[in-house]
Amino acid sequence: MYLPPHDPHVDDPMRFKPLFRIHLMERKCATVECMYGHKGPHNGHIQIVKKDEFSTKCNQTDHHRMSGGRQEEFRTWLREEWGRTLEDIFHEHMQELILMKFIYTSQYDNCLTYRRIYLPPSSPDDLIQPGLFKGTYGSHGLEIVMLSFHGKKAKGTKITGDPNIPAGQQTVEIDLAHPLRLPDIENLRDFSELSRIVLEVQEQVRREEQEREQRQEEEEHSQQAASQPASPLGGEGAEGEETAGGAEGTTQDKAPASQPFVLPMGVISRNEDYPRTCRICFYGTGLIAGHGFTSPERTPGVFVLFDDDRFGFIWLELKSFSLYSRIKVSFQNAQAPSREAFDEMLKNIQSLAT
Repeated sequence: MYLPPHDPHVDDPMRFKPLFRIHLMERKCATVECMYGHKGPHNGHIQIVKKDEFSTKCNQTDHHRMSGGRQEEFRTWLREEWGRTLEDIFHEHMQELILMKFIYTSQYDNCLTYRRIYLPPSSPDDLIQPGLFKGTYGSHGLEIVMLSFHGKKAKGTKITGDPNIPAGQQTVEIDLAHPLRLPDIENLRDFSELSRIVLEVQEQVRREEQEREQRQEEEEHSQQAASQPASPLGGEGAEGEETAGGAEGTTQDKAPASQPFVLPMGVISRNEDYPRTCRICFYGTGLIAGHGFTSPERTPGVFVLFDDDRFGFIWLELKSFSLYSRIKVSFQNAQAPSREAFDEMLKNIQSLAT
């Protein structure tokens, strides 16, 4: 199993932690050992559930227990998972979230179900190479996100989740048809100025969606009226849309190779060591929710591309910033056999989360 680096060191490499070990024997037999806990390998079991899915079970969970009880187990887990002690964490809300995660993960005792995920397919037109990224999520620590491209949209799907947004949900969506021109560096420090720019684009996107829906309704009405010629509005609308797309493409093409970047005052970042220049920014939305994935909603934000391996997202409503860094582990046989297979996988993991 690969674990993200300790929060908030998003550029550090992934940490490898073995959970099970399989010894292949003669005559197609095998023995399975659970590696969880601190008492050495012990008896375990692996079952193939169906294609691309298997489950693991520890047969000696007493090997996971420590002499000091749950308190010692929690402190040991905290050092391994977070690289710190409970005394180092002064924020009460963060302490609650960490304890919640420990209770949630430890109850399974390494009895888990695993499903195959594919790496996203790439195209020469993609903004950057798609793939897996480590991202900062405030008090939740570092989480794994898959960045994939879908025409005029880019999606960030959570591979690991938290009590608010579970794995499988689309944490961010980037509208590649709406690049943002940031103000100069001094005005960028003013959160209200950035908020004004983003909300204007949000209103523009809303109007464009309404116009598209209206054109679709008009086209449906014209098709139903078989005795009447097709409405010319459909053609004019299509031409207008193409012109708008051309203008947007021109805006993106004229964007400078790099521009100064700084977070606005009042925006919280777990990692202050973010890049001070960026290539381009886009309008996007981020998914937020209460504990237990209650009352989920998409809120406006800013996608910031720093370089080929790093990007960020400013959550406008939360006044928070997430920094993402590419995972550079080489995974074998992880490419999707087709775009359709990848899209189906995304749909499946999202349905599991809901």
